[in-house]
Amino acid sequence: MRGVLVKTDQGYFCLDPDDQFVSRSLLDSGAFGAGEIELAASHMDRSSRVLVVGAHIGAIAIPLSRKCRELVAIEANPATYELLRLNVLLNERDNMRTIHAAANDANGTIEFVMSTHNSGGSKRMPKFRDEIYFYDNPTIVTVPARRLDDILDHAFDLVFMDIEGSEYFAFVGMQRLLAHAKTLIVEFLPHHLSRVAGITVDDFLAPLTPHFDDLTIPTTRRVVERDGFKSVLQDMHERDQGDPAIVFRKRA
Repeated sequence: MRGVLVKTDQGYFCLDPDDQFVSRSLLDSGAFGAGEIELAASHMDRSSRVLVVGAHIGAIAIPLSRKCRELVAIEANPATYELLRLNVLLNERDNMRTIHAAANDANGTIEFVMSTHNSGGSKRMPKFRDEIYFYDNPTIVTVPARRLDDILDHAFDLVFMDIEGSEYFAFVGMQRLLAHAKTLIVEFLPHHLSRVAGITVDDFLAPLTPHFDDLTIPTTRRVVERDGFKSVLQDMHERDQGDPAIVFRKRA
């Protein structure tokens, strides 16, 4: 694959020039995901252990690693994982560990759609093969799939997740990790639930509700307690209203 090396406000990055989202933002503006970085940083400190699931090329994970004790970055796409490893080295992030795997509910392999126009939109094979997931003639590959509880042996204070519809499967395979996490930040897009994962809001919440006490929806500045999780997310789902980073938290 081709790569372009750039110096940005967030560090040095080797990136894919064909990617029109994360890489294009880094090329054009020198930054990507500033809002998500600020949000995540508000839930961690220098002593925190952080898990980033769906790290892409490291545009968010690498800046966060400068603010915490340790960061583990999981990435399923083999092309972006190669760039992630290079970027960790370029930025001399000795407190980062990278793992090539799709977070899943079972160990094995899954089919994976490697998008070209938006590599950050790469995802497990959708339950429903809508045109929106295949418009750029993506390459279909097989990638390793792992239960995160089986490959990570200590607790994390913060879990940051952006995995394009695989969230439910990741949650099921990381119940021990979620039991110990103080905060989970995760993307919520209704079409990912229904069209990629083929699940309901109830399914999405089932592996989460036992572990967290409140939920914040940043786009609407709404905070609800556990008994309101379903109603607020079901309403968002019915309105086709997404949020790039909803926040589940345990109370101190």
